[in-house]
Amino acid sequence: MTTTGDGVQPEGYPARLARLTDVPDGAYRTVRYGPAPEQFGEYWPGGDGAAVVLVHGGYWRKRYRLDLMRLLAADLNARGFAVWNIEYRRMDMAGGGWPGTFDDVSAALDAVTGLDGGAVDPARVGLVGHSAGGHLALWAAHRAAGPGRVSPAAVVSLAGVCDLVTAARLGLSNGAVAELLGGGPDDLPEVYRRADPMALVPLGVPQLVVHGTADEDVPIELSRRYAEAAGREAVLLTLPDADHMDVITPGTAAWARIAEELGRLLPPGR
Repeated sequence: MTTTGDGVQPEGYPARLARLTDVPDGAYRTVRYGPAPEQFGEYWPGGDGAAVVLVHGGYWRKRYRLDLMRLLAADLNARGFAVWNIEYRRMDMAGGGWPGTFDDVSAALDAVTGLDGGAVDPARVGLVGHSAGGHLALWAAHRAAGPGRVSPAAVVSLAGVCDLVTAARLGLSNGAVAELLGGGPDDLPEVYRRADPMALVPLGVPQLVVHGTADEDVPIELSRRYAEAAGREAVLLTLPDADHMDVITPGTAAWARIAEELGRLLPPGR
């Protein structure tokens, strides 16, 4: 997500996005995981079996795409991870919203181990989401194990919208949560119970919940509330003076700290 809480782009955002998407040609390849135009991802091969799945934000809207996470993918790839930067149908696209957006993230996560001829170790997959992608990453981690399903070894929420009921009641980004799910929490309590990470804890996986104190797009209180609900499974990392974009911008002190913690969360090499 890259809008302020009222849906307005922050000052300087276009230039910042250009920096985040500027990576060398040929560093990744595009792979489809489904038939819809938006069911694809960018795969960055490498590493010793550990992989990171990236889920971009944008308040679940089509104006924001996976290129928002591209520079982050390049940084993680240079640190020794294979990276699967996924796209998905957003709520204002055909088939998106509840449950299509969620189904896409689930399918993309499960596709990671088949991307490189078995080079990705299914026991060493980390799931990282930013903003609305943080919500989707936490949601995907709760799924029950089953044939062909990938259970992440760790999940990282970066400035995540990880308390949907509170976000809906606050009306964040012009009522984005209600638009995603088809209504408010009082109208659709069962949908919120199935879609909101706050209602799904414990997830059964280690979690790092990150938020900057200068974030004007997603209230830090959402991460604080979620981390408290998740209990011992989650570590809350509060980054002084970091804003909404610092947490996905390589070269910032915020990202250096996050990358260090992610390296600790994934299991050692085989």
